[in-house]
Amino acid sequence: MSPYFPSPRPCGNPLSSISVHLDYLEAGADIIITASYQATIQGFEAKGFSRGDSEALLRKSVEIACEARDIYYGRCREGSPDGSDDGRVLKHRPILVAASVGSYGAYLADGSEYSGNYGDAITLETLKDFHRRRVQILAESGADLIAFETVPNKVEAQAYAELLEEEGIKIPAWFSFNSKDGINVVSGDSLLECASIAESCKNAVAVGINCTPPRFIHGLILSIKKVTTKPIVIYPNSGESYDGDRKEWVQNTGISDQDFVSYVNKWCEIGAALVGGCCRTTPHTIRSIYKTLPNRSAALSSQ
Repeated sequence: MSPYFPSPRPCGNPLSSISVHLDYLEAGADIIITASYQATIQGFEAKGFSRGDSEALLRKSVEIACEARDIYYGRCREGSPDGSDDGRVLKHRPILVAASVGSYGAYLADGSEYSGNYGDAITLETLKDFHRRRVQILAESGADLIAFETVPNKVEAQAYAELLEEEGIKIPAWFSFNSKDGINVVSGDSLLECASIAESCKNAVAVGINCTPPRFIHGLILSIKKVTTKPIVIYPNSGESYDGDRKEWVQNTGISDQDFVSYVNKWCEIGAALVGGCCRTTPHTIRSIYKTLPNRSAALSSQ
């Protein structure tokens, strides 16, 4: 399966957002992630939206993804008149909508999801209170699962796990952490301890890594395997560096799609169950993953 990570722009033109989802579906993605990563009730209210409107915008992010899936299924049924799909993947298959929940640091928009440093004033209870209503709304919005993404520290992982239990959330979730050294999560907390929290959470159906340079993924998969029996989800970024002060990605610090995809089968061989792309990857990246995964399936079936 090939999940993807869309740009977090929940207030954009809905038609444009649908088009983005469709681009990834037609590239072969099996999971599409809502554009709610940076969408929070607190953030919307700070911009002048009412509580009701803020909650409606969260629901809308899921509605848009579900509508894109419906449109895609329609295109699969219709196909192209001349039998040529112009490189598009028009294959009816199970497609999941994952409701994205970004970290508290993503709400701050100061790059702290890449440091995990929230200060001593931000406690477990603070984080639970911050995320609670958002998680409730997304869980009831029609999404198939919740994606807790770019989790930068242990306390936020614990907050998510406790919220799922306390609120009786019915849909499954995955936890994906990020790392900048290939050993720990970005805060310096132990990846093994963080992954263990996801392993012990009954609602968590997968645990893994996102928004991390591809060169670190091999070792991180091996580490996660030490503490979890759950499927491992991997969706790295392009390898580029993010400048939190300037709030932009540093050009020419990443790898090409060809190099990115060269890692994919190796990740699957050592335990990755779901593979996709995060920041600075594109539908072309997903299409390349889609093309390489069947080669691995054919090789495995012949063994």
